[in-house]
Amino acid sequence: MSDDDADRTTADHDPATHDWPVVESVAEYETGWYTGGYDLVEQPDGSRKKYYWAELPAAVVVVAVADDSLLMVEQFRPTIRETCMELPAGVVEDGESYTGAGARELAEETGFEPSGTALLESFDCSTGVLRHERGIVWAEGLTPVERKLDGNEFINVHTVPVADALDVARSEPANDATIEGVLLAQEEGLI
Repeated sequence: MSDDDADRTTADHDPATHDWPVVESVAEYETGWYTGGYDLVEQPDGSRKKYYWAELPAAVVVVAVADDSLLMVEQFRPTIRETCMELPAGVVEDGESYTGAGARELAEETGFEPSGTALLESFDCSTGVLRHERGIVWAEGLTPVERKLDGNEFINVHTVPVADALDVARSEPANDATIEGVLLAQEEGLI
């Protein structure tokens, strides 16, 4: 360990006890979908650094099973220029809970309304660059309803045997939210 490295690990510079004061917070642009900017932060050694971030609304991902099959949606993702097979998901609207948003998104995207939902987990995503919370919701007791796709949604609904769910979730291009949702549902013994 160099002298510089040793100096950074002393109690005076311990990142766990440092309060990381924000000297300045600047939103540099807003798109209507997200806000981007930076925080100028005082680091444990007294230096200052700009930490860039993008702030997005909370989102929900839905794990829904009917007749031993997982409901998934197939859609083109312009950001990565790929078609993805993924779990239904969407933005949590103002005043909505994760479970309420999950039920709404499931009905809108797949045409199935759940009789019950439960929050499996909520967490911050990509914490090195995003201010974005995600909730994974379990949905059960599915009843067919009319789909209500948004104007920019072109979605095909698929059922995947539960036994194949993780393999499908991990197939290229993989979607982190889908992998997380399937793994959480498996850990809980739901699929």
